[in-house]
Amino acid sequence: MRAWSQRKFVMSACAVLLALTLLPSQSFGSPLGAKVKAAQAFDLTAPAKELISGTDLQNNTVLQSFAFDNVNHYLYTVQLMAGGQQLPGESAPVSGADRALNGDLCLTKLDESGHVISYMYLKGFGHGVQIGVEPGVGQNGEPVSYLWTEVDAAHDHPADGTNGWGTQIARFPFTDGAVVTPNTPWLEKYSLIQGADRTTVSLDTAHDLLTMRYRLDGLFHFAVFELSKVKSHSHVQPLADVVQPQLSYDFQGFTSYGSTLYLLEGTHSVSTYPDGNTYITSVDLNSGEVTDRQLMTAAPDLTYREPEGLAVQLPDPNHPEAPRLAFGFASGDTGGRQANIYYLDALKD
Repeated sequence: MRAWSQRKFVMSACAVLLALTLLPSQSFGSPLGAKVKAAQAFDLTAPAKELISGTDLQNNTVLQSFAFDNVNHYLYTVQLMAGGQQLPGESAPVSGADRALNGDLCLTKLDESGHVISYMYLKGFGHGVQIGVEPGVGQNGEPVSYLWTEVDAAHDHPADGTNGWGTQIARFPFTDGAVVTPNTPWLEKYSLIQGADRTTVSLDTAHDLLTMRYRLDGLFHFAVFELSKVKSHSHVQPLADVVQPQLSYDFQGFTSYGSTLYLLEGTHSVSTYPDGNTYITSVDLNSGEVTDRQLMTAAPDLTYREPEGLAVQLPDPNHPEAPRLAFGFASGDTGGRQANIYYLDALKD
């Protein structure tokens, strides 16, 4: 944990004043002296390629985010739980509005071709804005995927009946068919920024990094930590901390690779024909400078086409220098949403 200092507040306030337009020269520099190790950035102008399309998940709600277990070759997706389901311990089916308010999520495990293998339910976790996956080994030597998510959902305006959002982050092994709550004994919690809420998380396993998006005093930040140190529950200080640049559309996900942070924004494209408004923005984590912003025109024929989630895939974890930047779209009609994932694999020189 770390204290919110007066100096940090002043610098963040100055950053907000700078956030008038989203330009490549825009800077929201970290006040921290440490540096995140650089890696080649993705070329956001390259054509996108299809990974999966028209995929049904465990629930029929909108895809919120996804992440890869690059060692065991699984894909995990998360959604708000569909209304009308009754889980063990519940006295009656629960509406979709109450599920959203409570922060109840559905987690689906798929192979990398998009075939559903299993699922879990996460009660009281949050909105599922972004998740991470860490490959590991179980007590008996079996391969295990550890999920990193938000947890301990809270809501800003309960009278509005809208959404619950995480206030900490959690790590837990994927367990077929399990229903997990914030009090499940085998769930680990981490409170990395004192007083933060709206916490979400992404992993860069190629560089042993964890990036957490959080809100503090009304500002959204991204803090980068060494993953191995976070797992040790030691006193952890961020390597970098940058204020989120101003975006033009709805924030829909984030991930990082090396010293570059990637942000996804946009809305469903029904009202923005023909090109939509899905953008990916890149930010230098060491300086806070916005380095690129490009319109994503992949999958123009999808019905609904709402951008949802970013993640880095390593097709061969022995060659982390050949990553993919994957971004998702929810498609289909209400009550029958599907997941679609595309990726960029060209790197800048």
